[in-house]
Amino acid sequence: MTRAFAESVVRRLRDAGHQALFAGGCVRDLLLGSVPQDFDVATTARPDEVRHLFGHRRTLAVGASFGVIVVVPSKAEREAGVVPVEVATFRTEGPYIDGRRPEHVSFADAEADAKRRDFTVNGMFLDPLDDRVIDFVGGQQDLAARVIRAIGEPRERMAEDKLRLLRAIRFAATLGFELDEETRSAVREMAGQLTVVSAERISAELRRMLMHATRRRAVELCADCGLLEVIFPELTPVLRLGKLGEHSPWERTLRALDVLDRPRFESSLAILLHSMTGRDDAPSMDEHCRRLRLSNNDRETAVWLLEHRHDLDAIRHRSHWFLKRLCAHPDIIDLISTVRALRTAAGESMADVEHVERFLAETPRHVIDPPPLLDGGDLVALGLKPGPEFKRLLDAVRNAQLDGTIDTDEAAIDFARRLHAEGVADTKDRP
Repeated sequence: MTRAFAESVVRRLRDAGHQALFAGGCVRDLLLGSVPQDFDVATTARPDEVRHLFGHRRTLAVGASFGVIVVVPSKAEREAGVVPVEVATFRTEGPYIDGRRPEHVSFADAEADAKRRDFTVNGMFLDPLDDRVIDFVGGQQDLAARVIRAIGEPRERMAEDKLRLLRAIRFAATLGFELDEETRSAVREMAGQLTVVSAERISAELRRMLMHATRRRAVELCADCGLLEVIFPELTPVLRLGKLGEHSPWERTLRALDVLDRPRFESSLAILLHSMTGRDDAPSMDEHCRRLRLSNNDRETAVWLLEHRHDLDAIRHRSHWFLKRLCAHPDIIDLISTVRALRTAAGESMADVEHVERFLAETPRHVIDPPPLLDGGDLVALGLKPGPEFKRLLDAVRNAQLDGTIDTDEAAIDFARRLHAEGVADTKDRP
């Protein structure tokens, strides 16, 4: 349905006397026989003409200074799953002074627009009304050869936007293509310049790589081209040990990424960081995630997976309370998946993993994770002011509830009041 909407955008631009074509990644995907997630349209129409044609209520000027307008589908179309279409005026770009974005753009024709793009497979146009490919950069040839090649001189393309260093890797991995040798050489030579790219943009590329089934190859290519050491300098010793062969910690990390059965970003990141963090190295784990400017939720999940990856060790011999508390955590399934991948990669026993899985399968969820007996509102009612002590008290009460020490609201309030009065922190053995 999104393609039909995108074609209607092209048709309307054509009817108004403008040239309009599908552009970029959607063309690549269509030629590969894949269904694009979204469609981009390139046109001779200027941004103000696009807005006038489709109306201000149906357009968003998200990048008007760069010639980009978003055309929004109707409410009924959105409810049917149709996504907006980006409409960009054909353009050339001025110097990339900061290695991230051009200083200015100039409107141009289709050929000039194609030649300012990143890789040949992303530089083609398609006329959707007669199914005709317009290729000024040799993209069809490289698609057939399964090669990722920079358009023009690779070092110039990478210098314009240093994020292209990572994008080259991602496209090669996710498409199952090879890097053109000149493009690969440029990435290796310029890897250190990735530091000018914001952590948020780097994290977004890492997320796309690590959530894809080809995550192992993406990480291998990043390591081979020197990008991984730029993002995670602490990995350098591990990567050097990786040269020792299939029994090295790095090779086990790669195998774990390969066999991970729940491709969540946080699980993949935890496996990657696992090789460079010790058993009790939670502060450095947190620092790695903060450096990537991850959301609080992503950071907390990844750190929790790392902190508790050893909790399954000999868990058959731990207390029932410990097992119940661990299984009550919302990310327990991802922890099991992460530990299973790490143990598979290391050739270790799955007995502990299977023990936890049996407990989860045989125990009703409301028994494992009953509704909390106490919340922040209850603590406020006790006269406490919100602050760090809130979490400590709530955790202590929750642990006592899961342990069976308390089982009523009244007992929970009495327990919290006593802990607050005594200033007692929860020190029980807990995940």
